[in-house]
Amino acid sequence: MSIAADNVDRPLVLIVDDDEEVRSALEELLLSVGIDACCFGSTQDLLHADLPDRPGCLILDVRMPGASGLDLQQHLASNGNTRPIIFLTGHGDIAMTVHAMKAGAADFLTKPVRDQTLLDAVTAAIEKDISLRTVARHIKQHLDRYAKLTPREREVLREVAKGRLNKQIAFDLGISEITVKLHRGNLTKKMQATSVGQLIRIWELLPAEIQQENSA
Repeated sequence: MSIAADNVDRPLVLIVDDDEEVRSALEELLLSVGIDACCFGSTQDLLHADLPDRPGCLILDVRMPGASGLDLQQHLASNGNTRPIIFLTGHGDIAMTVHAMKAGAADFLTKPVRDQTLLDAVTAAIEKDISLRTVARHIKQHLDRYAKLTPREREVLREVAKGRLNKQIAFDLGISEITVKLHRGNLTKKMQATSVGQLIRIWELLPAEIQQENSA
């Protein structure tokens, strides 16, 4: 199954349920409020689909023939897919709910569910996904800029993020204070920061492996 990706910013909700009537009802409900939806009868159908990279969420049944909704949740998480998941099931129990929520589910609803309750959950999940995508996009921008820094500029950035003064950095690195200032100016421009505070916030968003590089 291929889904058009002509509007990459328009949210798309993916529905996975083995009950065709449930799928159709959910799709109609979402479309009635202007939310695009696409339905799948099994987790395998979803995994084999050609999906556009659009913000949104998943609505999953828990118990289905083949892989369950919980299995799909685990599979997506292991592949770094952070798209929020709403479980909608007629067979839920407390243990199952706790398991799903601990694994990162956005919500766990039982059938039958009020239309507004579901729509509220979908709206919240979409907003969460948009927020996560925004953060991920910013981190990628920071990583791309960080990659352009020289090894020495990276060392100076690390020290600046620790709150070290120029003269302290110069002493630690065995270079002059003027050289530190030059490196600070260059790395600040490359990272597109407008203040030390912003530079530190950017540093804190970088992955831990970068922050720990040569930190010993």
